[in-house]
Amino acid sequence: MYEQLFQPIHVGPITIPNRIVRSAHSTALPLKRLIAYHEARAVGGVGMSTLEATGVHLSSPAMRSIIPLHDDSVINFYKELSSALKPHGMKMLQQIYHPGSARGPGKGTTQISSSAIPNPHVGGIPVEMTISMIEEMVEAFAAAARRCRDGGLDGIDIHASSGYLIEQFLSPANNIRTDNYGGSLENRMRFLMQIIEAIREEVGNDICVGIRLPNEEYIPGGLTAQDNAEIAKIVEPHVDYISLHMGSYWRFHKLLSPMDDPLGHEMPANEPITKQLTKPTIVVGRIMTLDHAETIVKDGQADMVSMVRALIADPGLVNKAKQGQSDLIRPCIGSNFGCVGQIMSTGKLGCVVNIAAAQETEITFEPTGKPASAEKILIVGGGPAGLEAARTAAILGHEVHLHEATKQLGGQVAIAASAPHRADIGAITRWLETEMERLDVNVTLNSLVDPDLVDEINPDRIVLATGSTPRDDGFQLTTPISPLKGFDLKHVYTSWDIFGFGGKVTTQGPAVVFDDTGTFEAISVADALLEQGMHVTLVSRYESLGASLPYPPATVEAAKERLMSQNFDFIGGHYVQGITEDEVMIGVPFTERKRRLNANTVALITYNHPNRDLGDYLTEQLPEMETRIHTVGDASGTNGIQAAIHQAANLIRSL
Repeated sequence: MYEQLFQPIHVGPITIPNRIVRSAHSTALPLKRLIAYHEARAVGGVGMSTLEATGVHLSSPAMRSIIPLHDDSVINFYKELSSALKPHGMKMLQQIYHPGSARGPGKGTTQISSSAIPNPHVGGIPVEMTISMIEEMVEAFAAAARRCRDGGLDGIDIHASSGYLIEQFLSPANNIRTDNYGGSLENRMRFLMQIIEAIREEVGNDICVGIRLPNEEYIPGGLTAQDNAEIAKIVEPHVDYISLHMGSYWRFHKLLSPMDDPLGHEMPANEPITKQLTKPTIVVGRIMTLDHAETIVKDGQADMVSMVRALIADPGLVNKAKQGQSDLIRPCIGSNFGCVGQIMSTGKLGCVVNIAAAQETEITFEPTGKPASAEKILIVGGGPAGLEAARTAAILGHEVHLHEATKQLGGQVAIAASAPHRADIGAITRWLETEMERLDVNVTLNSLVDPDLVDEINPDRIVLATGSTPRDDGFQLTTPISPLKGFDLKHVYTSWDIFGFGGKVTTQGPAVVFDDTGTFEAISVADALLEQGMHVTLVSRYESLGASLPYPPATVEAAKERLMSQNFDFIGGHYVQGITEDEVMIGVPFTERKRRLNANTVALITYNHPNRDLGDYLTEQLPEMETRIHTVGDASGTNGIQAAIHQAANLIRSL
């Protein structure tokens, strides 16, 4: 199985043991934890990994990476990293770059670029680099390559994509210079070619020298796939491999591939580039399974496949597949909430489905050891929190009984996965459900837990993962003690209703969706109503779509683009004043501003009610169990799949 993926490949002076690689991504980890993070993937069988894009020059401000690549002090870190990884066979490279205008000016530094064109996310007007600045930067790239070699790394990856400095020179939309570094393709490539030449002069063929190029830039007037094919052909003789990746800051979500994008969505842009190349190639872009990766390599679409997020979710992915245990691979759901969304919003890398991601020095991927005494644990609720608690408890040797009130497992994840463009989110609960079978967990569906059932099971401990349900009392946060007028009209629905998990629904346009929470829930409802052919107006308490989600440019921008391209309008900063048979009255809090919107269908997306009644009742009826009744997931007042999974896993491990 996966015969093509597990073939070694010669890339310049190195041999990579298989075709599953990890292209660079930000971690912002301290150096010791960074080593542990990469070592976990090396132990898991990854063929090659690339350290996050790291600035070669001190004019690279606000870098999330703390690797001091601009200074010889980095060599000792590289030696420590290399020593940790070499026994496992994984090749380790460093991506070297300068962000140019894609990073704001830092203390004592000035924004620089090929031309004085601002970055749409960062702002500021960069200084157009002078010839002496260019020459200094070329030397900095070469010195960085030398440090990587002297530290024992296997190679470097020159970052000439993603809207950073080198691509800013390559791009006709970002480079409007009139000297020898602007204008014709030859001139726009001059900076890059000088960098490659200087690196080769410094390190020769001692280490692998690869390059990441764009395949589609997504800037009006920017680089197309055909342009990048020409660039790749010119560069190819001078490098050992070519890695391709689309996007720029003008269409930021294309850099990050949320689940809104199709699987393998970059492959059409790669095709005109890879088909003309003879050097090894690497592709990325929502390649989430080994089956997909095998097809890409087998069909000659690329020589290597990068699976970054899938390997954040399960660092042992490669070896599990080699051992014929693909069914044990914990799947990535592609939401971007835990990885790029979290690191960009909090500075901490994580993962929705893997509690150990970026915490390998503190947490094991799987629960280990045995508890002091095995317990009989009753878990109430079969959503992500209940399933994760059950799996963890079973692995640790507890006797687990899981009772779910409905006819299926999955909880609210099953509802969310039924929405347009959100099916992938259900991968984790589907996998957890298969784990219930593998681990022989006692699962009972259509079962309402009460004190009699508790007496019958006689558990040592109870975990309440009872989730939450939509409120039906007209609550909105702007007017918390005043129920919404008209909330009980027949054409007013919850998200559960819209997705077929509630009462009877008869929808007719136009529709108004009110978003009180700023999550993906209202976006998904709007998607569903648009698919039914009606005009949709989404009114939000927030100023933007998905405002409470981690780093919306990575998690919401693709959905926003999709919605805005349809019969859709967005009104932010408003609340609902009332609903009638054919209108919704909205206003701006603490002002006299009022508006009326025609609406024959209304969906209210507000805060859910945590299902705590059972816990309160059991505590009253079974006071001796009070310290052994635990609440996890939405029932505890948290919100979202990441909180549910992490809370449940951490609880059971701590018992």
